[in-house]
Amino acid sequence: MESVQPVTTDPCSVSRDFEQLYSANVFAKIWGVAQRAFLRSTPPVLFPEYTKPGGVGYVYRELEFWTSGFFPGCLYLLLDRQRRHMHKVRRIGLLSTENGPHELQLQFACKWWTASLYPNATLKNTHDLGFMIAPWARAAWELENDVRAYDTVITAAKSLMTRYSPVVGCMRSWDTCVTKRYSFQDLDKDFLVIIDNMMNLDMLFWAAARLQDDTMYAAAVSHAKMSQRCHVRADYSTVHVVVFDPACGAIKSILTNQGYADDSCWSRGQAWAIVGFAQTYKWTQDVSFLETAKGCADYFIEHLPASGVPPWDFRAPKDETQQPTDTSAAMIASYGMLLIHEAETAAGRPSAYLQHALRVIGAVCASHINSPARFVTHDDFVETPEMGSLGNQKNMTVDMGKDAETILNGATINNYEFAPRRWANHGLVYADYFFLLVGNKLLEMGIGDVLVGNEASKAA
Repeated sequence: MESVQPVTTDPCSVSRDFEQLYSANVFAKIWGVAQRAFLRSTPPVLFPEYTKPGGVGYVYRELEFWTSGFFPGCLYLLLDRQRRHMHKVRRIGLLSTENGPHELQLQFACKWWTASLYPNATLKNTHDLGFMIAPWARAAWELENDVRAYDTVITAAKSLMTRYSPVVGCMRSWDTCVTKRYSFQDLDKDFLVIIDNMMNLDMLFWAAARLQDDTMYAAAVSHAKMSQRCHVRADYSTVHVVVFDPACGAIKSILTNQGYADDSCWSRGQAWAIVGFAQTYKWTQDVSFLETAKGCADYFIEHLPASGVPPWDFRAPKDETQQPTDTSAAMIASYGMLLIHEAETAAGRPSAYLQHALRVIGAVCASHINSPARFVTHDDFVETPEMGSLGNQKNMTVDMGKDAETILNGATINNYEFAPRRWANHGLVYADYFFLLVGNKLLEMGIGDVLVGNEASKAA
């Protein structure tokens, strides 16, 4: 692993950028999209995924699509922030509880937006259950003591286990994959595993701990070990897709499905690896997983451009006028670096990963925030018998601003030359989810409110 030098920027010198993490805009953007579903007579069955390049409104996907859990996850992150950290955010002076939704309204939004998602836990034709279930169901259990949500996470973990192959030592990722360049449609011939799958292991470890299921735990460890061996190169860059022979476990081919080339380094895949291996270390305390997470993070940091915002692929041609950024990779990787920082400091070792995470977060906040949304309140006058017309009832609406409905822009779903669809420089629901998650993580670490440079919050 190469040595990465710490950045020297004083976080407080860029407090205006970090204010974006906790501004009213963040709450208003999510609430503005969420509240539209309240007018319907049934809970949502379509969920926000992305905005088109240059577009404003979200494009929605069916509830069985892999991204369905992220928008409800955003609502639960806001509920978590309001429950555990609102005193800090209010002291910063960026958000008034008088102008946003009441906690009971936010609770309702969380329940309304997840009411149709519970059956997804039984799906056995996808590896993405960690994305589809954990962002909201685990939060519903931990914040609301929702027993049905707890059971849903357990069911999802058991469903994911049906995709584990002892021969390969991994969970199968995709059953099929078709691009303009290659096609895999026979499960008996090809066993596809993608680096993204590292993100589903956290749910397996969580469920295994509660069930005291050694088989589930061992499967998660085995998958991580195989990804260590097959997805992470000697220089700690990552491969996207590994195709195994399901009969013997041998590697048949190494490909990309969303990066520039088979031998390139797709930045979001690199970010998935940073988080996935850091989480696996937290569950196993196997230092090799922490070293892999650090190596992947170091590669990410060393290949950042001067802007601090990663390109969609680190080995794509360096013409910055043509290569799009990926703010989702930025936020995911930043979250992983925060996990590494916690692991390093807990072990009594110095860590520069907090500073590196702040550099990336600050760069995204400085250059890739859409025009702000805001809460708008006005008096609603009602007639009373004794006191006449009273205007102490407040109506609340959201002005979504002139840009896209997402908090962030500059994301890239897929810019692979042979992909069925190519989108770049747009909004993306999981970029916003990890933006919120990073904000909450910094508050949990006791430094989020300090970052804005507010002297009162520092003294508290």
